[in-house]
Amino acid sequence: MTNDGSSQVNAEIRTGRLDLVPLRVEHAAEMAEVLADPALHAFIGGTPYAPDELAARYRRLVAGSPDPDVRWLNWVIRLRETGELAGTVQATVTAADATAEIAWVVGTPWQGRGIASEAARGLVEWLRTQPVRTVVAHVHPEHHASAKVAASAGLTATGELHDGEVRWQLLLHSR
Repeated sequence: MTNDGSSQVNAEIRTGRLDLVPLRVEHAAEMAEVLADPALHAFIGGTPYAPDELAARYRRLVAGSPDPDVRWLNWVIRLRETGELAGTVQATVTAADATAEIAWVVGTPWQGRGIASEAARGLVEWLRTQPVRTVVAHVHPEHHASAKVAASAGLTATGELHDGEVRWQLLLHSR
């Protein structure tokens, strides 16, 4: 048991076609290729990480949040049929307000196949088993594909803007 009462900090999640596998530093080399397209940064800014930069980032993520009230949960998206990695999903869970902020990214070659939507739905379903009351995502107002992913996962646009992005939200059953 973790100190917040959840049985697993970061479990593998299975969906119809995908395995959401807890992030490991060893994923960095393959994920650097998956995330190499600069177009993936059109709405979030920045540039793709080199493999060694991504490994350093993954080391920080895997080590966990320095704040004991916050859990960083990160998965790679593995296509079960081929074993390929296709993207990531993540949740930052804050115990104080029982909120999970989620995000996703799918590499350009795998876009348009419903992978991000399926992964986000799987993540939200798993979050229902955790001490989480509210799921939140922030989506750039012009990123229509990401808005569709949020809606597919059950989130609704609130109309609130945070750093230029629309806040999407889903209230889970109370605990």
